[in-house]
Amino acid sequence: MCWIIFFFKLITVIEEPDTLFQTLTVLVKGHDKAVLDSYEFLASMAAKELGLTLAKVSEPPKNIERLTLLKSVHIFKKHRVQYEMRTHFRCIEISKVTGSTAQVYLEYIQRNLPEGMAMEVTKTPFIYMRSFSNSDVSVFHMLKPDSV
Repeated sequence: MCWIIFFFKLITVIEEPDTLFQTLTVLVKGHDKAVLDSYEFLASMAAKELGLTLAKVSEPPKNIERLTLLKSVHIFKKHRVQYEMRTHFRCIEISKVTGSTAQVYLEYIQRNLPEGMAMEVTKTPFIYMRSFSNSDVSVFHMLKPDSV
């Protein structure tokens, strides 16, 4: 005979309001332009499938870093070789996104990030401003010092 014992645990769920982000900016850096183009297509298609609003997909100017070295270790200062590293960028901006949706989207695109690529994510939250009533404005004018 086999006895199966189940232990039940009480799980308390606390519902917190989901954070809202004004913009979610994803900056992707890479050395291969073709891979970067393919990844931009993947990220924008994933955003469309999740129903996110793509505000802007831009291509900032590439960064070129050059390094000049002598061909020979000892002499022949005239003979040099020059190496350059090009870093291409893509900036994907998504507007008006909730925190849970942003988390799902970012996890998906980070898991599919190709090798040799870097990603920077910037989240800009909504700033809630308190509305003033007429009484608050009059108090503000009373507290404001007189200008000369």
